[in-house]
Amino acid sequence: MFEQDRDIFNILLDSISEGVVIVDKHQKIVEVNKAGEIMFGYGEGELSNQPLNVLIPKNYHANHGAHFKGFVKEHKQRSMGHGRDIYGAKKDGSIFPIEASLNPFSFHGHDFIMTLVIDITERKKLEQEKNHLAKIFLESLNEIYVFDAKTLNFINVNQGALKNIGYSLEELKSMTPLDIKADYTEAEFREEIESLNNGSIEKLELEAIHTRKDGTTYPANIHLQRSKLGDRDVYVAIILDITEQKNYTERLEKTVAVRTDELKTALAAEKDLNDLKTKFLSMVSHEFKTPLSGILTSTMLLGKYKLTEQQDKREKHISTITDKVQYLNVILNDFLSVEKLEKGKINYKFSNFKISKVLNEVIYNANMVLKDGQHINYPENIDDLSLYQDEKIVELALSNLIYNAIKYSSENTIIDIEIFQNKDTTIFKIKDNGIGIPKKDQKNIFGRYFRAENALLMQGTGIGLNIVKDHLEKLNGSITFTSIEHKGSTFTIELPNKAEV
Repeated sequence: MFEQDRDIFNILLDSISEGVVIVDKHQKIVEVNKAGEIMFGYGEGELSNQPLNVLIPKNYHANHGAHFKGFVKEHKQRSMGHGRDIYGAKKDGSIFPIEASLNPFSFHGHDFIMTLVIDITERKKLEQEKNHLAKIFLESLNEIYVFDAKTLNFINVNQGALKNIGYSLEELKSMTPLDIKADYTEAEFREEIESLNNGSIEKLELEAIHTRKDGTTYPANIHLQRSKLGDRDVYVAIILDITEQKNYTERLEKTVAVRTDELKTALAAEKDLNDLKTKFLSMVSHEFKTPLSGILTSTMLLGKYKLTEQQDKREKHISTITDKVQYLNVILNDFLSVEKLEKGKINYKFSNFKISKVLNEVIYNANMVLKDGQHINYPENIDDLSLYQDEKIVELALSNLIYNAIKYSSENTIIDIEIFQNKDTTIFKIKDNGIGIPKKDQKNIFGRYFRAENALLMQGTGIGLNIVKDHLEKLNGSITFTSIEHKGSTFTIELPNKAEV
């Protein structure tokens, strides 16, 4: 399938943490990445040319063929299952819950389907715990009220509240807590909850006498806190009838509150992880698909220009292919660098070298991509400056910053390079007059895969600065920046003159 581009595809697929399974229209497996092999319990290459059914539990085989044919005919990207739980089968016969999305594509005239597979075993466990906890709230004999922070009108209550207070939900929606708190005026109540409004405390606990619809009263322990219902400020009140079991119910509510906080923390962590995965997959898809499409188009058009007088058109498309391949090579090198940094496989090679030698090489390559009217100001008095460092890492760092300065600056702009050296350290400054970095994005600019809001439509993986920062810190150096949106950025690298071996 991918013989001509196997290295590129293997590196791309193996850089994705989810399982990736690619099949042809006959449901024969043609590619599986390392994560997929590990997920399903197979060794390297064992799944090649196997039928897709080996990854599907046997009791799903009968319906799967029809679903697959329907999807091939429809030829649209979608998730598997349509609301149903789906499962994968491991080599040892065990099954596990998965989330999968189907992505049809054509390559060299053949149709294939790429499936992204996520093992959601842990998520299912978390959802079960969440549903169990929600059921406790809904079926709790304790009363739970939600009311508007401004008007104090009730918005919703649980069944326990309806049963104990005696009002219907529609009746309560026209009432406020003051209607059931016989011993409070509105002024007293608002004064009581002021500490919640100004944020000095997160939860207020108090006692009051509540009045039911039939006129009877009961002592209540109230746990009150501010919350959000969409964009609406609300209060959540959990009411305990403490007539007989005050101490017991109080301990129970505190336990529920702790479990709720733990659940919120776990869900927030999972959301952050899923957001990162989604962003990464979107970035990989865009950054590889665009140049590959350009290469494919130019390759097809080359065959149409066979006459001598069409040489300029051939050269144009050859140049396009070359540029796209070089861009893909840069991305692949970034992915390889990330993997090596994560696994601690970097072996730095230290040597003495002239700074001007490295800078000349970087600027020579950068001149190839300068926009019309752009100019790089070469630093003065650096011919005698030397470093004992890893020359390739210094070149990588300077290339990344100078290329960024070019990319994020418009035509007819200046890029200034300044280099200073004292007896201990060397400082490099790269200054541009480009789009700058929005203030709210600056704290994340060195994060892996992060792209500033004003750079989302430009090519890039969000990996470069992260790699540079990791390398420099391993060499006891640092990278910092200052930036103003629409005015430009200045990045500063500081390195020891002599690396510690």
